[in-house]
Amino acid sequence: MPSVVGLLEQRELAARRRADELREESDRIQAELAVAERDWEEWAIARSRVGEVLAPADKTGHGHDRAVPAADGQAEQTSSVPGAVKPKSQVPVWREQLAWSVLSVDYQRILRLLADRGRLGQGPATCQEMAAGFGMDVVPARVEALRSKAKRLVARGWAVESAPGRFTLVRGVSGPGGGS
Repeated sequence: MPSVVGLLEQRELAARRRADELREESDRIQAELAVAERDWEEWAIARSRVGEVLAPADKTGHGHDRAVPAADGQAEQTSSVPGAVKPKSQVPVWREQLAWSVLSVDYQRILRLLADRGRLGQGPATCQEMAAGFGMDVVPARVEALRSKAKRLVARGWAVESAPGRFTLVRGVSGPGGGS
């Protein structure tokens, strides 16, 4: 028959092992929590910045002007008027006299293809047709990337989705050199 002291030592050892296992699990969870909190903070900052960019204009129809430090340390005024082209903006909202040159090369290629199809009377283009026209492999990843860009052009007024998945250039948007 085992001694009482021996049984107590066995239970103490089992409890110590369980406490060590729980401490290790707690450390792992704390590390995951720190990463999740950091991610959450980054998304909260991103949401805040998007909210600033998309903030409605004031009652006069103008956005709020604010001073932004320039490279030389002096403040320069920037306008948050809706539709104004902001630095680093890939797809500004289209307006008359806005040149294609404000867009990145990928967006210009899509607009050029849509303009060519319109000029040749070929009608709206699908994303698969765009991928083939650009010499890309027509695989889901490439097609979805083009679809995302085409949808962004539609949302910003450069293109129209005449039927689901079929895109055309908006009337009034002309060639790469100038606006309407």
